[in-house]
Amino acid sequence: MAEKSTYYITTPIYYPSANLHVGHTYCTVMADAMARFKRLRGYDVMFLTGTDEHGQKIQQIAEEVGDTPKEYVDRVVADIKELWSVMEISYDDFIRTTEDRHKRRVQEIFRKIYEAGDIYRGVYEGWYCTPCESFWTDTQLRNAKCPDCGREVVRAKEDAYFFKLSAYADRLLALYEEHPEFLEPETRRNEMTRFIKQGLEDLCISRSSFDWGIEVPIEEGQVIYVWLDALSNYITALGWPTVDGTPGEHDKYDKYWPADVHLVGKEIVRFHSIIWPAMLMSLGYPLPKKVLGHGWLLLDGGKLSKSKLAEAGQDKARRNIVDPVELIERYGVDALKYFLLREYTFGQDGQFTTETMLQRVNSDLANDLGNLLSRTTGMNDKYFGGVIERPVALFADGPITSAETAVDVAVDARDGELIALALGAAAKVERHMDSFEFNRALETIWELISRSNKYIDETEPWTLAKTDGDRERLGQVLYNLAESLRIVSVLIQPYLHWSSEKIREQLGLDSGAVVWGDAQVFGLEAAYRTAKGENLFPRIDIEKEFASIAEG
Repeated sequence: MAEKSTYYITTPIYYPSANLHVGHTYCTVMADAMARFKRLRGYDVMFLTGTDEHGQKIQQIAEEVGDTPKEYVDRVVADIKELWSVMEISYDDFIRTTEDRHKRRVQEIFRKIYEAGDIYRGVYEGWYCTPCESFWTDTQLRNAKCPDCGREVVRAKEDAYFFKLSAYADRLLALYEEHPEFLEPETRRNEMTRFIKQGLEDLCISRSSFDWGIEVPIEEGQVIYVWLDALSNYITALGWPTVDGTPGEHDKYDKYWPADVHLVGKEIVRFHSIIWPAMLMSLGYPLPKKVLGHGWLLLDGGKLSKSKLAEAGQDKARRNIVDPVELIERYGVDALKYFLLREYTFGQDGQFTTETMLQRVNSDLANDLGNLLSRTTGMNDKYFGGVIERPVALFADGPITSAETAVDVAVDARDGELIALALGAAAKVERHMDSFEFNRALETIWELISRSNKYIDETEPWTLAKTDGDRERLGQVLYNLAESLRIVSVLIQPYLHWSSEKIREQLGLDSGAVVWGDAQVFGLEAAYRTAKGENLFPRIDIEKEFASIAEG
């Protein structure tokens, strides 16, 4: 397949105040699935994630445990990287805001905005939420607490630098009006429109009451405040703005910017759709093409948090595991990824329970996909010694590439229906993925899996095997099933790449040669040499599993 255009996708850079929970995993799994999908379709992909390591909260936590801030974040970041390794997250770069490549460029960004006349020195006085690293006015507080997290706020007053965010209100509203695709879903865009129309305050972008941050380049004793620091990562990781003048320094920026998608949780949409584009407008840089705000995973009706992760670790009898490492150890990485992508509708909140996940594993992965592979390879081994040739009658003119052709040439209407469904799946998956509808993309693939299982029940290969005169028909049936599974192995590769490889291995195919276009051809393989292996997803006894969890 010829190389397509570039595709740049980012997650938020995570705050390493503690280990990540399954809610953070949700965002990263979505970004990873999209990156893998685009690569499979031939795009040159840049997938960025990382950590946001400065700020007063980090400094306070480090002091409490007797570490320097750098020692503390180094340890947590190592755990985060290990989690992404365990989850097979295919990021192309991991940016840390404590890296020199980032710090120097953030200082250059500060200088450029200052020189543009959009930064001035003043005094900040107002309410500050340390956990959120956010300043609030009296009118923005909710019940005298932080409107984002609901925690206590403290009164703060200090010398600081400000960014003229208020000057960009009209341009931001025009951006939403003229390019509604910039911020999705629509509910998030409406929220941000209302927020701007209430009146934008200029943004405090430096602090003088602590020193764990990037130094303001024009004044000692001031550090750059977290959002100007953190948001800049999306271009500093690409080598922009230039600070070295070395050849190739900003090649990635020239190649990948503007970003195609900033994928973020709804709680930080405001920073990405108001502060970040305003900063870029001041700098004169192109804006990202899209900001997508996903919903939250809820635990016991409330948003997942790092404190709930600690609580759940102490009370396994609640039957909710929110530590992604433990979920993977117990059920496998593909099971967790499938559940996160299949269970929730993008943009909406969703309730997380271990019980719901295990029900999905049993119904979709064990009963449907695993059973289809086991039945197909088992019957082929039993009736044909594991070797089945492409049936001449159905593929006399070669592989089939259209649903219409499948219906015309099929010797049995059930064959035509199965083949037509298989050939149409890839285009449907593409449409759903273009809209970040991961659940609907997987629904499309599972329609093919379910139809293949039904095809077995309809054609009854075990009955055909009893009569020598039906052997040719038996071969057609088993070949069609193997081809359907081959197409499934291509379609699921971005989401469940381990399962894709295992399916191809049992079908006797090269696991490293997955090409998206192969999902749009039926009858591609001249023959199959199957080898029945272990079940992809053994069925889980949920009650026994809960008892095991409760015992710890």
